[in-house]
Amino acid sequence: MLHEILLSLSGHPSPLLRSTDDQSYIKAGISPPERQLLASAAHLSDLHVRLLTYTSQISSSHPSAICRAVAAAVSSVHLAAFQRKVLEVEASILKDDPELVGAYNIVPLTAVMGEFKQWTRRMEWLWEVVQYMLAREEDGAVCQGAELINRLRRELQSGYQDVADTALSLVTMAETAWLKQVSAWVLYGRLPDLGGDDFFVQKSPSGEEDFALIRERLPSFVAPTTASSMLFIGKSLNHVRVMGDMNAGLGGLRHVSSKLNELGSLTFPLNGVTFSRTITSIRLSLSENTLQKILPLARVVEMLQLFREFFLLGRGEFALALTHEADEKIRHRWQRAGNLAYERDDGLKNVTVKDGEVAAVLNRTWAVLASMQGQHADEDESLELARDVLRLQLTKSRPPASMSSGKGLGPDAIKLLETSPFRSMLFSVPAAVFAELPSPLDMVISPSDLQIYSCINSYLLSLRRVHIRLTDLWKITSLRRHHPAPPGAGEHATLLRQRWSARSLALRSSWTTASAAIFFLGETEAYLQTEIVEGMWETFSSWLTGADSRRDGPNGARSEAATPRANVPSTMESEDEDFFLADWDSEGQRQATKTAKKPAHDPQTLSAAHTLYLRTLVHRLLLTQPSFTDPLYTLLVHIDRLVAHVQRLHSIFTSIDLETDAGVVDAFVDLEREEREVMGLLRGVEDKIRKGIEGVVEALRNLENNSDFLAEWESQGTMTDDDDMSDGQRYAPGRIGGVNRLLMKLDFGSWLGNKNDGWA
Repeated sequence: MLHEILLSLSGHPSPLLRSTDDQSYIKAGISPPERQLLASAAHLSDLHVRLLTYTSQISSSHPSAICRAVAAAVSSVHLAAFQRKVLEVEASILKDDPELVGAYNIVPLTAVMGEFKQWTRRMEWLWEVVQYMLAREEDGAVCQGAELINRLRRELQSGYQDVADTALSLVTMAETAWLKQVSAWVLYGRLPDLGGDDFFVQKSPSGEEDFALIRERLPSFVAPTTASSMLFIGKSLNHVRVMGDMNAGLGGLRHVSSKLNELGSLTFPLNGVTFSRTITSIRLSLSENTLQKILPLARVVEMLQLFREFFLLGRGEFALALTHEADEKIRHRWQRAGNLAYERDDGLKNVTVKDGEVAAVLNRTWAVLASMQGQHADEDESLELARDVLRLQLTKSRPPASMSSGKGLGPDAIKLLETSPFRSMLFSVPAAVFAELPSPLDMVISPSDLQIYSCINSYLLSLRRVHIRLTDLWKITSLRRHHPAPPGAGEHATLLRQRWSARSLALRSSWTTASAAIFFLGETEAYLQTEIVEGMWETFSSWLTGADSRRDGPNGARSEAATPRANVPSTMESEDEDFFLADWDSEGQRQATKTAKKPAHDPQTLSAAHTLYLRTLVHRLLLTQPSFTDPLYTLLVHIDRLVAHVQRLHSIFTSIDLETDAGVVDAFVDLEREEREVMGLLRGVEDKIRKGIEGVVEALRNLENNSDFLAEWESQGTMTDDDDMSDGQRYAPGRIGGVNRLLMKLDFGSWLGNKNDGWA
């Protein structure tokens, strides 16, 4: 009987411990206390058998390498220890150990089972862990390694010392397996071959070398900033590999070995703070030894300056030329369509544009800008770079990449940006300026950042385009003024004067409405461009280059920000210098040089600061406030129609004058009827513009009184994403702008919102 019990505990089923009715005769001579002891032995034996079976299954076929490692540890460490315990008890009995063998060589069953009492709770807990890994698989899901690590770490505080010790051994094994995967990623930029689907970094479907971070697959002790650093390190190493510098890595085998030793010196369970410091050290080492060579700060500043000039309209001639060329293309389309769009008041809706025509518009824009250069040869390089990087395309042929939500830009704001209607203002269909970023600049500027740039550009370009088209109406001098007749003029001069006076009286309200719209657009553009865009760029550029924005007085920095390349110090003309990490002397002070103070920003810090800069800029421009952007877009459409109707009316007046004065008659056109129709459309759109301006101003007043909006505005000015930097090194967007400042300017023309003065 004793031999059967020991065999059963070793994992061999024994009929003695079975509870079937067929074996009841065997237990007939066994007392109830002994049956209770046998039941305990049967339970322990059953746990042992099931653990042996399922740990073998998990360790051989589970998709998670961490779960495999834990299952192997359960089998090779704890079940093996239980086997040794059975052998020790058997050896003690054979040696007649007095602790187990009594008088007349009697071995009490109570003494034998007492040796295994401490194993019951431990085996039950191990079975719960194995069941956790199996249950997820049965439900159609797969137990993730991060989930298992989090569960085991929680069990460290179970209150039972034996369970805590067992959990600690499994946590050590699980985190060791996870740390091996992390080491391959942060030291060599390689995804794990075994259990890669369980890793927190996955290849993005958008491209072979694009990687995405899945936070649900990260253990709880990993901070978000640490996870971002690990993603950045691995992606950077992949960029190094793509560029052909296979042996660069972290600066050679010596550096890789030192960082591997640093990872190997971590104690288990892993401490979040210590692990974060180690990853930060690896990131800075990568910046020191590799990234400063392939991505100098001068190149990053050059690209960001280009985005400031072209995406954020720092170079006004770009917006002017692009608007002119786009209008010329649409005008030719209208002429070929017989002006039917105007007759039906469809505006831009009936005009279709092809991909090649849109690309040709941008090419002609570059040609116009090149002809404007003249003596400004220092801007030729920026223009050539923009020609290589920027593309104007229809969004249907190039669907924008999905933006990533995060701190400062939630899913609702992302949805608003992706569905922004301002892309339809330049042509009849949604089109936008995109950028094809060369490697390795995409380590700092993400595809999501490029999409935000594109949205901001469409927004600002729509305002600028409508403003330009509206002011161009004043170039139609025949509608605005009539030169006095020379002395001795006859009845014809009198008729011309009467004709012009009648038309001037009919268009008086149109000019008044256009003047009001110009005032509104001028003040709004001045606020958005001068205070918001330029102010945000001033603070970001100062942080980026390490320049003191106050060195030229209170207005010096702003005047520099308005000039292309003004904030780029002369020391950045050489791309071979180390602009990422500053040099320090033995006393901990910066070495004195003849150049300006160098900033100490590694690429990930630049990327995080740039993302924060863009997302704060989006909020400052009110792009995330549909209560403002929706009526503003509607107003821009109405102003566009006003311009179209006035231009159409001018062509009708010209045709009437030719018919009256020169006898040029078109039998297929009823000019008087067209004049009446266009005048009616003009009166209708004037009323819509007046109400539209009032609606936009009212939306601004509502935002000024919205406590949630004001709280979000304040929080955007103090938010930072990088917890690894000191307060002096962090980028802070600052409190720039304010809806009240724009309202104050608009309220200066109080007649804008007065409904009782008739606007005329």
